[in-house]
Amino acid sequence: MVLREGVALAIAGTAAGLAMSLIAARFLKTLLYDISATDLRTYAAVIFAIGTAAIIAAWLPARRAASLDPATILRDS
Repeated sequence: MVLREGVALAIAGTAAGLAMSLIAARFLKTLLYDISATDLRTYAAVIFAIGTAAIIAAWLPARRAASLDPATILRDS
């Protein structure tokens, strides 16, 4: 559940960021040298990096929560 929610947030954030970057690309064309503002390889690399970081960030707490015994946690609370 934790992993699914983390990945869903990462997908939503990536989609919003992609939309905003495509809008901002119109204004950045004059600042870039020898690369287009909508370079597919750059977008793919950034999406891959953010996706990998989001999966790791969601997986670590999910793994820790799955390794704990619920009865012990409830008794100690």
